[in-house]
Amino acid sequence: SILSTGGAGRIWQYTVCPHDSCGDGMAIAARAGAALQDIEFMQFHPTSLYAPSLKKPFLISEAVRGFGGILKNYKGEEFMNQVHPLHSLAPRDIVARAIHSEMQRLGKPNMFIDLSGRTPKDIKSHFPNIYAKCLDAGIDITKEWIPVVPAAHYMCGGVLVDTWSRTEIKGLYACGEVAATGVHGANRLASNSLMEAMVCARLTAARLGPHPDRFGDKLPAIPAWRIGNAVPPDEAVLVTHMWDEIRRLMWDYVGIVRTNKRLDRAAHRIKMLRKEIREYYFRYLVTPDTLELRNLAVCAELIVKCAKKRHESRGLHFTLDYPKQAKRPRQTVVDGYKG
Repeated sequence: SILSTGGAGRIWQYTVCPHDSCGDGMAIAARAGAALQDIEFMQFHPTSLYAPSLKKPFLISEAVRGFGGILKNYKGEEFMNQVHPLHSLAPRDIVARAIHSEMQRLGKPNMFIDLSGRTPKDIKSHFPNIYAKCLDAGIDITKEWIPVVPAAHYMCGGVLVDTWSRTEIKGLYACGEVAATGVHGANRLASNSLMEAMVCARLTAARLGPHPDRFGDKLPAIPAWRIGNAVPPDEAVLVTHMWDEIRRLMWDYVGIVRTNKRLDRAAHRIKMLRKEIREYYFRYLVTPDTLELRNLAVCAELIVKCAKKRHESRGLHFTLDYPKQAKRPRQTVVDGYKG
């Protein structure tokens, strides 16, 4: 079997990931006993469109800043000038932390990109899709600043695999964002994920294709699903409420900037939610939303566990309690999931 289920961006309140990117593959592998590695390294893209009216998230490309877009706060100040020599062109993680810090300092839900230094004709010709999407949200980027907020984008860790994409479970492989191949380290470079997925998938296919015996023994028969005393759910709002609560607490406590206190709070609340979700899971008939919520909570708990193990700031994991990078890099690993 090959896991190729994507990442876990929807564990956080703001994300540009697909709706089903809620850590299903990682949670399934963990429950089966596989190890997960470095899942505290979630890359937050610094500039997603802040438009609550839009149902689907939308990413404002870094090319907009490369084109001359300048990051500004509500006062019109170019706050990146005080943060990094490259100003608005600083690396992703630095820009994301700076925007997050400025949002907290001013108590605002977003910052802005100002493209007024370029002509409307240039803006429309270089970014037709971004122009159209922003216009859908009532924002004319040739005349107005683009409201932006950092958003969960890519999971650098995942299910621990070897060079051939083999997990610790015999016969189980993992490719793509769900896997921890070691390619990305603590901070993914743009587009490396596509290359990784293609190479790892090819290696996996090469290993499995001509050697079907490597799957091991026949897969065991899957028993019929037993519903026990489960009944149809009567309050789906409970699932929605728990889903939203996890995403908010992960954003507030396990987001771009972390502390020991925030991680402890997250661990405590997620543990309580896991108990509530478990009771709900066995009391009512299973639905896709219930399964996603269950997996979301498992991944959130394991991410917090990994983050608590890393007593340094490295790449995408930044903590105020350990602002310096350790002299020797190491991996954080959680072996399976019990709970």
